[in-house]
Formats: sequence, structure tokens, C-alpha cells
Amino acid sequence: MSIPSAVKSTPIAGRQQLVDYLAAGEKPREAWRIGTEHEKFGFRTDDLRPPTYEGERGIRVLLEQLAARYGWEIAREGELPVALARDKASITLEPAGQLELSGAPLATIHETCREVNAHLAEVRSIAEGLGLGFLGMGFQPKWRRDEMPWMPKGRYKIMREYMPKVGSLGLDMMTRTCTVQVNLDFSSEADMVKKFRTSLALQPIATALFADSPFTDGQPNGYQSFRSQVWTDTDADRTGMLDFVFADGFGYERYVDYILDVPMYFSYQDGKYIDLAGQDFKRFMAGELAAVPGTKATMKDWADHLTTAFPEVRLKQYLEMRGADGGPWGRLCALPALWVGLLYDDEALDAAWDMVKDFSMAERHALRDGVPKHALKLPFRGGTVRDLAREALKIATHGLKRRACTNASGADESIFLQPLIEIVEANQTPAERKLELFHGAWGGSVDPVFREFAY
Repeated sequence: MSIPSAVKSTPIAGRQQLVDYLAAGEKPREAWRIGTEHEKFGFRTDDLRPPTYEGERGIRVLLEQLAARYGWEIAREGELPVALARDKASITLEPAGQLELSGAPLATIHETCREVNAHLAEVRSIAEGLGLGFLGMGFQPKWRRDEMPWMPKGRYKIMREYMPKVGSLGLDMMTRTCTVQVNLDFSSEADMVKKFRTSLALQPIATALFADSPFTDGQPNGYQSFRSQVWTDTDADRTGMLDFVFADGFGYERYVDYILDVPMYFSYQDGKYIDLAGQDFKRFMAGELAAVPGTKATMKDWADHLTTAFPEVRLKQYLEMRGADGGPWGRLCALPALWVGLLYDDEALDAAWDMVKDFSMAERHALRDGVPKHALKLPFRGGTVRDLAREALKIATHGLKRRACTNASGADESIFLQPLIEIVEANQTPAERKLELFHGAWGGSVDPVFREFAY
């Protein structure tokens, strides 16, 4: 839900206003939608390097040509095109030019998959003429951090300067990772709490199924989801498993208190980002920040601040599932299918919660910490994460079948889980498959990944 412009400039009078903002996301079941977002790495097809912003083969030209040919509206920062909008979808730039589609809120996975397919076709039609390609993986397989370009966005400049103060891998998170995520609705505070707890406990299962980041600087890095590992040393103030979500009495108010304790990055005022990195949002609400003397935080500042926490599941006016590596087209449809199957059907949600409700805090952390390296083969309670993944997929399949949203051929949404079922049955993650190729057919080079796995 976007904030009406009259509300944006409203100064925050108190904590209850912030709680009410989250509660305003509640929707009746018939209004629940599916919003899928995915990021992808651009590369020049001749030398495999990431495209810079400027230049005749740059990201700027790509955005301008997408807008001209397909009716996207250009959003600018200063004079520079930095995003595109059309209907309720947008195309934005991550810090090193990773291209992100934030899809429209749609009713079914069939629609989501059509949207992704159309987007990739549009991008490809422009990119080919520029000698560019795009790759879906969780971590940049070849290029070093200092070889990645930076996009001219004010918030990224602020984050770039702040990240090294709070963790050693934050700049890698910004420039060398890609994810796919899905945003889902809730009907009430109780519904939000149940979905938040269930999906947070199960997030490591998604990380394992989607693990696709085994290379760093052209070599195996010892992980299956290095993207997930990067988050463990990015910024402890704004990442992680949020143990308080499982505590008695959790709800909107407790999440507001958490976000209020997250240090700020910026305030966006009069078309410019003001550096407030490390500052206290509560003092901003009181008008006590020296960088913006006498200025009090507005509801627009609150909406922005909510986007600067990066836990495994994030609450805004909907819930965001944030645990998966980016990947190929089929898995971009599989992620929303997994979470819709688990969370949008009551029987499935009950079954999924039953599966995880007795996980101890230590077990939840052991899953989160162990999955980046071991993925499906991580031991858990006498079995492995593969057993949990198989059970979650079974629950999701039944949930999607009960939703009974069919395409023109009469197939329901469970068809989109097939790539994940194949991963579980083969007991081989996408990362393990690429490592097998690296040590075999690819002859110790990651270069073939750009050809064989490009969109």
C-alpha cells in the first residue's frame, strides 16, 4: 500500500501512529496478492564484465531503451534515470547495477510467472542489441568486489560509506548478491504473527532449496549459498532471525520497537538523500538530529526506515520472504509458489506451523547458520534439512491444489513447485550442480556459467 501524499508529510506524533501504519496492511483474504521481486546480474557478452552505468552499453542506455520500446515511465534522481515504472510494477537498480523487477501485486502464480516471462523477454530484446546478458545466481561468480561498478544513487553512497563500520561483508551484499523474494498479505495481527513465525522458522529451508552461490572471485568458496552467509557479517543491528518474533505477545508493537532501535541510513528530503547513518530514529521523531536541525520525522521517513532492516523475513504492510538466492526463470516462479502454498491456505499454514512450532531457538539458529554451507545435507534431529524440505513441499503442494487456481490448460499452481521437487529428489542443490560442472565439463572455470545459465 503506498502512502497517500497528504500522509507522507505528516510528522509522527507518537509510536501508535507507527503501529497503525503496519496494521493498515491488513486485507481480507479475497484481496490477498502475490508480489514477486527478483534481481539479476548483467554482464557484457564479450568480456563477461558487469556493465557500468554510463557508456554506449551501459545500464542507463538499457533503462532508456526499455522505457522507449515498452512504455515504462522513467524515474530519475537529479537528471539520471535510476528506475522504471509501469502499471504497478517497477524496475530498479541495485548498487552495482543488478537489475531488479518488483512485480505488480497479482492474484495467482500463473500471472506472476507470465509477468516474469514477459519481463525477461523485454530485457533480453534490448540487452542483445547492446551486447549484454543477464544471469540469475545468488552471488557474482567471477568479479572481485573492487571490479564491480557503482550506480549513481544517493542512498547507496550513504550505505557504501557506513557498511564497513558495522561488518566486513556489507559491500559484498550490496554489489555482489542477487535474490528472489515474494511479498505476501495478512488479514489480521494474529494472522501476521502466525505467518511471520512459520515463515521465519522455515526460511533456512528455502535458503537450502535455492542455494546457488558457490563461487567467489572465480573459485569455489566453500558455501552453497554464500549470499546467505554474507548476511551474517553485514550489520548485526538490522539482520538475522529475530528471536523476539517467537516470544509471547509478539505483534505490530514489538516489531515497531525493533525498527525504532535499528540505526538510520538517511532521510530523503527535497529530492536529496541526507546522510543520517547510525543516527537514532527516535531522536529524529523528536526533532533532535543535528544534521537536520528542528526537522521531525514524517510517515514517509518511517516507510523508508522500514526498508533499511534486512532480517530473513521483513514486515512492512505485508510480509517479505527474503531467504532465497536468485536463480533461473523456473525458480523465480517456484519461490512464490512455495510460500503461497504454505501460507495462503489455512490447512497448509496449520501444518507448516505444526512442523516448526517446537523448534528451539538454538535449533532455529543452527539451521540459519548451517544451511549456507551444507544446504539440504545439514543434519537436523536425526535426519537432514532435505527431510524438512520434502515435508514443506508436500504441504505447499496440497495448499496450492486446494487454492485450485488453474491456467488455460487446467493445471493448478502446484506445477511451479516442480523444480524444487526435482532438487529434493536428486538431493543436489543448484550450487552442487554448478560445482560438479566446474570440476568436470567446465575445466575449473566459472566462465561457462554466463553462457549456460543466462536468461
